[in-house]
Amino acid sequence: MKFEHETLAQRVVFAPGEAAAAVREEVARQGAHRVLMIGRTVLDGLPNVRLHDEVVMHVPVEVAERARAAATEHRADVIVCLGGGSATGLAKAVALTTGIPIIAVPTTYAGSEATAVWGLTEGARKTTGSDPRVLPRVIVYDETLTHSLPAESSVASGLNALAHCIDSMWAPRADPINAALAAEGIRALASALPELRRAEALYGAYLAGVAFASAGSGLHHKICHVLGGMYNLPHAPTHAVVLPHVLALNGPAAPAATRRIAQAFGSDAALAGLQALRIRLNAPRALRDYGFTEEQIPAAAAAILPAVPPTNPVAVTGDDLERLLHNAWEGAEPR
Repeated sequence: MKFEHETLAQRVVFAPGEAAAAVREEVARQGAHRVLMIGRTVLDGLPNVRLHDEVVMHVPVEVAERARAAATEHRADVIVCLGGGSATGLAKAVALTTGIPIIAVPTTYAGSEATAVWGLTEGARKTTGSDPRVLPRVIVYDETLTHSLPAESSVASGLNALAHCIDSMWAPRADPINAALAAEGIRALASALPELRRAEALYGAYLAGVAFASAGSGLHHKICHVLGGMYNLPHAPTHAVVLPHVLALNGPAAPAATRRIAQAFGSDAALAGLQALRIRLNAPRALRDYGFTEEQIPAAAAAILPAVPPTNPVAVTGDDLERLLHNAWEGAEPR
């Protein structure tokens, strides 16, 4: 039991049906008077609001620059982002260079709101990093804001959150506290997603984000970041497809982690528990359904290999990555 754990300072507010009022209160608590609202709509009652609705997946650098210019022109002293991971990511890109505090109002289960991780895409390359300036000061969760999320998107987003949990079990800074948070996140998400119990799913997504923020990016996230940046694949479905293949690769070499994952699923085996949930959810199966081609596999594997964490439970080769990506492309059973 020798380890170091860092917990990020953040205020979290669960306010079912009361997001607008809760955000107004949090803006006042920040002493802010001019709001840059990132998303598709403006919450009622905010002071001096400018809406910025250019939200793009993977946060291209040029999109971030336009949002930063909008913040400067408006003289914003707080950013309120309403939406999924792309809206949160754009708010983080603004905060990274301006230091303007963020109030995040998630409408999916992305979990980005609970981390200090930022990501920007330029050309075909996605760059990520961690900076305390981008951690939202406040998260306001309102389950009613997820009601318009289609069931298919809820499934992919929820499995993305589940990927945060599973990757946190063996990521570079994995520790017993991360594992406890991740295990409870798996339990909550596995329980909530089949019945679309949205409040419990948001709770699980938050725990997933907190665990991931501390543990760091494991193999799964390194793979998905490369795929998203190089080929503009949709974020949540890509995570949903790749996850069981990474679990199949790493699981046998991390027996303590897989036992804990299995227990969280209420299953005898970690991969069996995940696959049973995926069947219930009719989860995304194949990367080829999202535009990834078989011909792109070798280049993708070559780009992923240098990013494989040295602490990964299995020593990963280029051939391993090509096999994993081929199975994920084809929608084969993970093995």
